[in-house]
Amino acid sequence: MILPIVAYGSPALREKSKEIDPQYPDLDKLIADMWETMYASNGVGLAAPQVNRNIRLFVVDSNQIFENQEEEDKGQYPDEPGIKQAFINARILALNGKEWVYNEGCLSIPKIREDITRNETVTLQYCDEQFQEHVSTFNGITARVILHEYDHIEGKLFIDHLKPLKRKLLRGKLEDISKGKVKVDYKMSFPR
Repeated sequence: MILPIVAYGSPALREKSKEIDPQYPDLDKLIADMWETMYASNGVGLAAPQVNRNIRLFVVDSNQIFENQEEEDKGQYPDEPGIKQAFINARILALNGKEWVYNEGCLSIPKIREDITRNETVTLQYCDEQFQEHVSTFNGITARVILHEYDHIEGKLFIDHLKPLKRKLLRGKLEDISKGKVKVDYKMSFPR
């Protein structure tokens, strides 16, 4: 089932998410719905707070980025061909590598894209869908998508990485989004 994605201005996007255990109700269905919602809105990642769930869960499919790459961009990133994976109760253990800039957007903040600086490598401790614990290191585009989604479960948004002046310049567009004055081709829920 395609779930509505909560828009900028919703309190759900600013809360720090809670850990869950294997008894979390209908977790398999929620994860399936999140995949369906993400693909229906042409995303490469989606975090539970974006579908109004205050839990430490996000899904990432960086394979799509590589499948849709321009020919001249092929072989540029070390994480090719990417991953498709759900992350439960993720915690960052280390950020490494040099910082690099990439143009990011967010399904909860449609029509706004900005250059964001992030580390090139992240080491995460997390559980998979069967609640098996893993410690894995990710790099390149995959690390960036993971860090973007991880921010969501910490109550942060990609625009929080911008300089204050840049955020101030976006204020009008952000207010329009929070008021529902934005056209998107996917299901959204706007703050009241």
